[in-house]
Amino acid sequence: MLDNIASLTPAQIVAELDKYIIGQKDAKRNVAIALRNRWRRMNADKSIQADIVPNNILMIGATGVGKTEIARRLAKIADAPFTKVEASKFTEVGYVGRDVESMVRDLVEQSVNMVKTKKKEEVKQKAAEVVEDIILDALIPPIQGRATPSYSTTADPNAMPDNDYELNERTRDKFREKIRNGELEDRKIEIRVQQSAMPGVGVMGPGMDEASMMNIQEMISGMMPKKTKKRKVTIAEARKILLEEEASKLIDMDEVKEEAIFKAENSGVIFIDEIDKVASASNKGGGGPDVSREGVQRDLLPIVEGSTVNTKYGVINTDHILFIAAGAFHVAKPSDLIPELQGRFPIRVELDSLTKDDFYQILKFPKNALTKQYEALMSAENVELTFNDEALDEIASIAYEVNTEVENIGARRLHTVMSRLLNDILFDVPDKIGANARIVVTREMVQEKLTDMVKNRDLSQYIL
Repeated sequence: MLDNIASLTPAQIVAELDKYIIGQKDAKRNVAIALRNRWRRMNADKSIQADIVPNNILMIGATGVGKTEIARRLAKIADAPFTKVEASKFTEVGYVGRDVESMVRDLVEQSVNMVKTKKKEEVKQKAAEVVEDIILDALIPPIQGRATPSYSTTADPNAMPDNDYELNERTRDKFREKIRNGELEDRKIEIRVQQSAMPGVGVMGPGMDEASMMNIQEMISGMMPKKTKKRKVTIAEARKILLEEEASKLIDMDEVKEEAIFKAENSGVIFIDEIDKVASASNKGGGGPDVSREGVQRDLLPIVEGSTVNTKYGVINTDHILFIAAGAFHVAKPSDLIPELQGRFPIRVELDSLTKDDFYQILKFPKNALTKQYEALMSAENVELTFNDEALDEIASIAYEVNTEVENIGARRLHTVMSRLLNDILFDVPDKIGANARIVVTREMVQEKLTDMVKNRDLSQYIL
């Protein structure tokens, strides 16, 4: 289950994170150790496996410094179920709003989708063969009352057919070849597709939680007969629709559920953002709109500590799920969280605010750097866009200055700066700037577009 991280040492995990995230070495080291520990636990002595619990991590840092990105990339490296939630969206039991157990249900849903995708890939070839026969039947219906082989039984393909059945089979073979060669992709055929059963019916009754409601809906929809309807679509569209249906029929959902729950329990990652929003600042009294904050923390406790949660796919144990919490903690402090919850996040990591050099590296080196994204967008128009080093240095300098003087929103500032810088170019392509054009962004261009705004303190264009 965790074979994909068996070959990755903590140093290699950090190297993978370095491809997308600049700096924050301490945070990367801690999450890399936490990830490797998942594999170590699964390979430890069976007698102690259940007692080895993950060291949950609390990340402390301003917005836009890479907290969420580190957790998301970590889950991708591990091919693990990952869900991100905002603590501020939860309410104490008894208040209207999401209950904390929904984060675990979201994780299981994500895990089921991952396992289903993997299983569908395994049966893709078999499903494609079934779909081919369905499309062929729509084009050239087989003669009723005779068994229809996949291929013609005629010994000599050039011989004249002896009867209608043989003629039908040879015609089907010709059309089968055309389908495989993609010659009939735009031809329209009529197919039968399953209608989605009862979408989201019912009202949650008193004493019912979200999981109970979902279980009832699934049970009712399972009892209802599957309805189909006719649709006229191209062969290309029919293949997509039918491939999904047939692949779903070929996979064992009980096996999917069992594997998904195991995956969620043993390799799942839940990222709780804005946890500082449910901490009451030490200088504020209770009551008022903050009344349920401590209640949310107390509801979080059993989930993070280890408990069982009912989901529509079965019961899941949260003992070995890795929880990564994060917050800016501008107003409240980590010590303002209730002591019990603080104890559930023993690893604390402070992320550094981004410097001018960090901005420069963020623009230049990551695989998904903003500069590379804009270059890719322009290449779709056959326009070559490039940035010289002096331009990147100037963009980094302006982004850092605006963050310092207005409000620090971290790397997100680069999105607004880059958008403002390239706004005219993005608008003029392809009307004024045609295909095969080459645009080089220079320091002078950056200064012309952006520096005056900084000098005049007219920063409204940068504010999100």
